Amino acid sequence: MKVHEYQAKELLAGYGAPTPKHIVCKTPDEVAAAFDKLSNGGGAMVKAQIHAGGRGAGELLGSGLPAGKDGGTGGVKFAANRDKAKAIAELMFKYPLKTKQNGPEGQKISTVIVQEDAEPASNPKDATKKLEYYVAMTLDRSNGLPLLMASAEGGMDIEEVAEKHPELIFKVHVTPETGLKPYQAQKMAFDLGFTNDQIAPVVKILTAISKLYFEKDASMVEVNPLAVTKKGDVVVLDAKVDFDDNAGFRHKELEALRDLGEENPTEIRAAAASLNYIQLDGSIGCLVNGAGLAMATMDMVNYYGKEFGIGPANFLDVGGGVTAENAVEAFRIILSDAKVKAIFVNVFGGIASCARIAEALVKAGREVGFKVPVVVRLEGNEVEKAREILGAVKDEIPAIRVAPTLTDAAKMVVELAK
Repeated sequence: MKVHEYQAKELLAGYGAPTPKHIVCKTPDEVAAAFDKLSNGGGAMVKAQIHAGGRGAGELLGSGLPAGKDGGTGGVKFAANRDKAKAIAELMFKYPLKTKQNGPEGQKISTVIVQEDAEPASNPKDATKKLEYYVAMTLDRSNGLPLLMASAEGGMDIEEVAEKHPELIFKVHVTPETGLKPYQAQKMAFDLGFTNDQIAPVVKILTAISKLYFEKDASMVEVNPLAVTKKGDVVVLDAKVDFDDNAGFRHKELEALRDLGEENPTEIRAAAASLNYIQLDGSIGCLVNGAGLAMATMDMVNYYGKEFGIGPANFLDVGGGVTAENAVEAFRIILSDAKVKAIFVNVFGGIASCARIAEALVKAGREVGFKVPVVVRLEGNEVEKAREILGAVKDEIPAIRVAPTLTDAAKMVVELAK
């Protein structure tokens, strides 16, 4: 589960991290009123709230203005006065924001924040740069431990920094039993080049990141940038937090932070039917039982379909305890995607019964109707019964094609999708 920037900063502030004051707004008039409260005779920032990074360099689609912060639109803008703040907000609420992290259609903006001006100071070693730092904690799968990493190259694409200048990224592994230790935080602050009087607030921010990560079962906590302002304050200027959905039952209080308007409505619909579904860009719908088998199925589709530009339209794991009703809903969801040209059903009956999937397939064919071919590969628990069920309706539902092996099924579904 993702949350908005302002929510991430509020969570970090709850653990002691210093953040600039902000006001959440839903209309341009609210933005104007918030500007009056936070500008302190100067300016303030107006920041679009969507679940995507790169907002400052983004483009407000349809506005006729170029992308980017300087002279362009973007989703993060400085307003020198009340009227300018309101005008910026009117554009943001009117046009969807496209960044490098969301789709070509962009994302509608329903919330913005007005934030007090906390302009980063210039870097004394390089006047072309600001005193901005990148800090994040996530799981290092190669070591099986959470990893705190940081760089003095904040505000930039951290992947680019990692690729071109890996020596500029400092790392420390943190054990869940102890959390981030004070000496680890202090060393990280010194490595990043902070001065003695800045060490304490930096340690406070690093400790807040660690506590939020562990205590709320986050999968990632990112601060970019952590900045030293012109006033000399060390603050969290922007933040991102992703939570592990599997731990949601332990953190019911986080459910209130969820913004369904930022999520794929089809994925929300699938979750309500206890289906693990992720929409992709390909043309072959996949219905599989088991996450590992689903990944293997997608690999097979990519392997045989790559030269034709054909790939999976979704990841869909119906699980071991799937019911006929849930399976029918799975077919409805797959068929709701206009890009789907064929469906690949790949079931290995262990806990799940192949016969139950076959019955659901027939039920879906009768209730929903298959306008595209459906290739089925079944093995395992009650497979013979399943084949009998499908064989009995081959004339009634001719869209269903049964393949003897996984390879045959993958080749067949790609050929049909062509």
